[in-house]
Order: sequence, then C-alpha cells, then structure tokens
Amino acid sequence: MKSIILLYDEKEWSTVEKNIIPTLAEHLKLKLAFNTDVRIELGEKDFVVTYLSDEQLKEFFPIALKKAWRVGLLPHPKLVHGRQGFGVASDLQTSLDNMLSAETTEEVDILTVNGRPVFNTVVIGESLSVMTGTVAHTAWQRFWKKVRYFFSLFKRARFHRYVIKAGNKEKLDTAAIGMVIVQHGKSNILSRRILEDSYINDGKMHIIILAPKSVTGLVWFGLNSFFRGKGKRGFPPFAAHIKTGTFVVESNEPISYSHDGVLMSARELELVVAPKAIHIVPGKHLEMGGQHNEEEIFKVKVLPRGEARDELVRGVLPFIHHASTEEFKDLFSSLRENSRASSSYLVLMVLSTFIATLGLFGNSSPVIIGAMILAPLMAPIISLAMGVLRQDQTLIFDSAKAIGLGMFLGYLCAVALTWLTPLNISNDEILARVRPNLLDLGIAVASGVAGAYANAKEEVAKTLAGVAIAVALVPPLAVSGIGLGWLDWTIFTGALLLLLTNLAGMVLAAALTFLLLGFSPFRLARKGLLYSLVIVALISMPLFLGFMDMVREKDVISKLNGHRIDEMVLRDVFVRQVKPMRLAVKIISNHTLNESQIREVKKEIEDIVGEEVELEVTVGLKVL
Repeated sequence: MKSIILLYDEKEWSTVEKNIIPTLAEHLKLKLAFNTDVRIELGEKDFVVTYLSDEQLKEFFPIALKKAWRVGLLPHPKLVHGRQGFGVASDLQTSLDNMLSAETTEEVDILTVNGRPVFNTVVIGESLSVMTGTVAHTAWQRFWKKVRYFFSLFKRARFHRYVIKAGNKEKLDTAAIGMVIVQHGKSNILSRRILEDSYINDGKMHIIILAPKSVTGLVWFGLNSFFRGKGKRGFPPFAAHIKTGTFVVESNEPISYSHDGVLMSARELELVVAPKAIHIVPGKHLEMGGQHNEEEIFKVKVLPRGEARDELVRGVLPFIHHASTEEFKDLFSSLRENSRASSSYLVLMVLSTFIATLGLFGNSSPVIIGAMILAPLMAPIISLAMGVLRQDQTLIFDSAKAIGLGMFLGYLCAVALTWLTPLNISNDEILARVRPNLLDLGIAVASGVAGAYANAKEEVAKTLAGVAIAVALVPPLAVSGIGLGWLDWTIFTGALLLLLTNLAGMVLAAALTFLLLGFSPFRLARKGLLYSLVIVALISMPLFLGFMDMVREKDVISKLNGHRIDEMVLRDVFVRQVKPMRLAVKIISNHTLNESQIREVKKEIEDIVGEEVELEVTVGLKVL
C-alpha cells in the first residue's frame, strides 16, 4: 500500500474533498494546504502528491529537490505548463489511477533558467508560429492560436543581437528574432512536431534559434506552420538547432523572454539541465523509453555573423533578403565570365543555329530540340539581367555584345544555309514560330526565372536552365534567318518578334528573380526594371493582337468542326488567315457536290462566323 502526503491548493479544496481524497482513500497518510514554509518528514515509502498550479509548483520544486522527495503531479486547472512538461493526463481521475498504479518513481532531469525550474518552454524574443498550440487545451484553441501567431509574424519582427554559449563551445556573436528552448520533445506540441531523439532524462535541452532574413521567408514559414500536419517534422531553413546541457544568452539590452508563459526580462539568461534531479511518478503521456543519444548538437550555420548580422540588427526585417557581398561574390564572378563572347561560345552559337536550321527545313522536332540543348545563349542573357538589375554598365555592355555577336553569327549561318538549300516552302515547324502571342511571352518569363534561379542556387543543375532558355531562342532565330534568306518579310518579322519577345521577357523575369533572391536593393534596381518593363510592354502590344487572333481562330474551328449542313459534315477545319478570314475545310458528303451547293456551304459558314470568308474546299465522299 502506498503512503501519500497530499499538498493541495486551498482555493481548490472543494475538488480535493470531493474527488481526490475519496480516491486516495487508505493510501492517504496526510493532507496539507501548500505554503512555502511547509515542513514534512517523509518515511522510506512516503511520497508527495501535489494538486498545485504552475506558480505554486515552481515554489514547491526547490523544496522537493533539496529534500530529495518522491513526487507525483495531479492536473490542477492552472497546471498548464507543468502538465505538458511532465506528461500529466488532463483528466483528474485518469491521473489518480495512474498515480496509484505506478510501481515506482523515475529519476528525471530538471531544466532551470536563472535558477528557477522550467516545466515547458522558455521563449526569447518573438516566438512566432513555431510555438503554435503549446498551451492550448483543445483543437479549436490551437487553431485560433495558429491564427494569432501567424498574423503576429509581421508585428514588430526585429532582429536582436545576442552572444550565446552552448556547453564547451566558444561564444557566438549573432542575431535572431527569437529562440524557443524546451527540455525534451516527447510531450510538447512544438518539439513533438520538430525534434526527434529527445527525452526528459537525456541530460540535454533543445534550443531553436529563429533567424529569417526577410519577411517573405517569414511568411513562408508562417504558412508552413499554420498548415503543418501532425506527422510532419523538420526545421524551417532559417532555424538553428542546439542540443546541450548548459546554455547562456547575453545581450547589451534587456532580454525579454517568456518563462512558461510568464513575461520576464534580464540581461543574461543561464539555462542548465540538472541530470536526474528529482524522483517523479511519470505522467501517463510522458515517454521514458528509447535509447538516449547524449551527443551535443550545434547546428548554427544559418545564423548571421559579421556584416550580415549588423545589417539585420540595424533596421526592421526587410521584405526581401538582401544578399551580402560574401554571398554573391562567387555568382558575380561567374556572371562576368559568362558575359564575354569567348571562342567556344561563338562556335556553339554557330553549330546550334546550323542544326536548328536544318531541323526546321526537315520539319524535325528531335533535331530542333538537339539544337536547343546545344545553344549557349543562356549565359550572357542571365548576365545581362544582373547588369540591368544592378545598373552595372560593364556587365550590360559585355553581355549585350556577346548576345549581339552570337545572334549575328546565327543569322549569317541561317541565311547561308537557306541560300544553299533548294527548299522554299514553309512547313509546320517554321509556321509555328511566325505568329507569336502572349503565351510565348509567358514561356519566356518562365525560362528567365529558371535561368536566374539555377545560377543563384549551386545545388540546381545549370543544364536545366540552359535547356529552358534555349527552347525559346534558337528556333525563332533560325526561322528569322530563313525568312531573311527567302526575302519573305512575313516570316522574318514574325520570327524576329518572337525572338525579341523571348529575349526581353527573359531579361525582365531573370532580373526580378535576382531581386527577390536579394541580389540588389530595390532603389538600385528600379531604373533598370522600369526600362525592361517598358520594352516588354511595347512588345506585348502586337503579342496581344496575335493572342486575340489565336482566340478567334480557335473559336472558328470549334464552331465549324463537325458542323452538319443537311447531309454534309464539315471536317478538318483549318484557319489559314484571320484577317481577312481564309479557311480550308473538308466536306464529307454521300454524293458529289456542284458549285451551287458549295456556295450554300460557304454562305452558312459566313453566317456562323459572322464575316465574309475565303474558302478552300476538299470534298470527301462517304460510301455506304
């Protein structure tokens, strides 16, 4: 039989008298209202069961630690953090049953901050949505906490400078908008979603340091946290993770922090895990098992230092991350090299145009795709985008020179092949590139984004960007050269417009991508972006007209294809020209058609289309 001393909150005497004392029954040796002067002499089989709030438990724990008491916890209405930290069931009867059925107590660690016990979390600075639901009782409460935390992301989110020291590591002078510190990851909603291999008796605490470099990064993290599922783990990309037994935080300014939900302030925080400091009856939800990994973790690569730290501390969190000189030094070196018209670049330009031109004459898509892959235009275009963004005159001039020289050689190659080839009839591959519209501009924009992103991120294969951009440039260049060789100004101007569309769209999209990735402040990029936007807007006017023609063409085809006129059916409708409307139609009939019948078909087509049409008719006889 257990021998229990009950310490209770005298304000909750009615609950104690009605629910707790009858359940403990003969196991109850003594009951006392809690105060800080409590004096109890415990025997070998005695242990103390508490029905106290978080604040009362913080007063009780130093006494229990000093006297090495064995302790059990019951879920007081205001025991929120203590209940979560020690896995205590929220239902009083369940906790009482767990207390009476427990065979023994367990030695567990105690986390302290500046000497005071921590039951659940210590939050320094902005907790953000990473703490979502840590003190909510129900799913509905957790949902509204998520909403509140998400909108608080943008409320006075600022970096503060901290000097941190973990275990025996050297001090680190860094900056962050907040830190979240928990003792273990098994009974806390925050840590359960993020941390693995973490228990209450492994002698370690976990520190999560949040250092987003922009509001956009914070928004992404907020949305991710808001919709995070129960089984989803993982740290945000701007979070550092430290696992250690001792952790010190210093600052020149008072550090605002939350200690288990209570707001406090200090210039220095010292957090210490006291191993196996107290004997406790494990709560129903407290996991004690697992193989403890006592190795320390010090993953702090994402934390800002030096110039990056000083820039973040200086003002409010920027909307877009501005990369430091150290971060884009290698990229700028690469882009300057790519802006030069090297001999290999010119050779590849001629070869890719040569292959594309032959593929166009042969109406062969695989050959044209091969030319796209070989084309080297991606490099100087991305360099030009960065030059426009940062108003770098040298980079703009070198890139434009490389692009112009490459296109000039491409034109010479395409025109020469056109003169040497005894073919002068347009095919599907050629005609597909002489009527550009807004969809082509969309392809160019996507290609520009892909090119800029791949150059900015080392982990992305550069060949992916080369393929994406070459798709939009080499074929129209070759078609434009063919039109010039034939002196067919419709083909030449149509393909040239597509070429200029793709070039302007890619430069603008790549520049905007570099801006969003933080490679230039907006004040510097404004002028170049404005010029690029004006050029794209001017080019978009004929593209809009082309798009409307395409819409009109698809509308005519959908109305006429399969349309039945008496015993005749219209098939294979093809719009050869929109203004004026010129159609090619196959008429399927059971008998031959005379001229008057064909004119009747033409009149009905004009009624459907709403304008006069020039009609090319092919008659197909259906044999029954």
